[in-house]
Amino acid sequence: MKDVAISIRGLSKAYTISHENIARRTFGEAVMRRIRRPLGDRRRAETFWALRDVSFDVQCGEIVGVIGRNGAGKSTLLKVLSQITEPTSGKIRVYGHVGSLLEVGTGFHAELTGRENIFLNGAILGMTRRQIRRQFDAIVDFAEVEKFLDTPVKRYSSGMYVRLAFAVAAHLEPEILVVDEVLAVGDAEFQRKCLGKMRDVARGGRTVLFVSHNMGAIRSLCQSGVVLEKGKVAFIGGVEEAVAAYRSAGTIEADPTIASLITQCHPNVQIESIHVNESPQHTLELESGAHQLDVSIQGVLHADLRMDIEAWITDSNDVTLAYFSAAHTSGVTRRCEKGTFDIRRSIALPRMLNAGQYFLGMRLTHHNVCGWMECARAVQIRAEGTPTATGQALSYSGGKGFFMLDEAVAPECEARFETARLS
Repeated sequence: MKDVAISIRGLSKAYTISHENIARRTFGEAVMRRIRRPLGDRRRAETFWALRDVSFDVQCGEIVGVIGRNGAGKSTLLKVLSQITEPTSGKIRVYGHVGSLLEVGTGFHAELTGRENIFLNGAILGMTRRQIRRQFDAIVDFAEVEKFLDTPVKRYSSGMYVRLAFAVAAHLEPEILVVDEVLAVGDAEFQRKCLGKMRDVARGGRTVLFVSHNMGAIRSLCQSGVVLEKGKVAFIGGVEEAVAAYRSAGTIEADPTIASLITQCHPNVQIESIHVNESPQHTLELESGAHQLDVSIQGVLHADLRMDIEAWITDSNDVTLAYFSAAHTSGVTRRCEKGTFDIRRSIALPRMLNAGQYFLGMRLTHHNVCGWMECARAVQIRAEGTPTATGQALSYSGGKGFFMLDEAVAPECEARFETARLS
């Protein structure tokens, strides 16, 4: 067992779910009910197994991706490993100090300055004062908040707050690091920076358990993968095989709604529905000759925010082929007031569309400041392609381009269509 960093055997975690409505019960009613029924009403509760008989080993220096749909038990597994919650049954043996990156910003105090919060948050995350001092300049440089170090973080923008929080957590130096969806925060540029930092951690020889819905990041960082499905291990093996198993029909619902696939959402944003071409479903058949995707997102804001829709299209290997952002083009992000909202954007596609299968991802974001909601693989697009003079639709060949562009569109786009028009 010398080369094993984490050993998990028969791990299970159960929660009791109550179906009794107690929101309007007075204190007196609650006391009388407890007197009459000292053991409670077991008929109104059920046991939910977040994890069930999970067993696997992680070798020292290995980077393991933990993947699965929302509710599969990924975050519960990391919380048990981090000793945030206790398992119901089973055994875990961890050989080394564990550092956790489960929720960016936990432990920040709004009234304290950025400098003070670096020391406070570092201590909460398990760093000694000497370690924090040694890493202080690197943290500040990574977060890009040097001018505002002595300003209370309550005056920071959302983007500054997120950058500083991640910078502190990312400079931990444990033997074992467990990471849960931290790459879903911030704008696209900051996410790329976070991914680069995670690559540095991986190359440093530390053992890493990495949870993400971003299959590109999983394939880039990890050597092997564990696929969880309904709290159980569905697959253990190489990362490519794990990603393929995750994408199989047994792991993904036949046709879920787009809103059910949201991977990240800020507490101030409540999403009620998402439609693409008036359909709320994950699968979209794009007819021959179609040149537009109409995206609409409805919900409720609990605070005034600046946000707009950004969208991107990837192939089956999560290679980004097209990107759409009105705010990026205009430099202005629309202001949305507290209450209900309905944001709509029409994405113009080139006239010559290749046949094939693609994925549309989308987010609500204050461009270059903060991301409010993200749905990485919102829609699976099956395109029939545009018929040509030969009567055959154009075919997509991986790595050789996404769309065939005619002269009317080509001058406005790059060869691999990294940017595109958004009408």
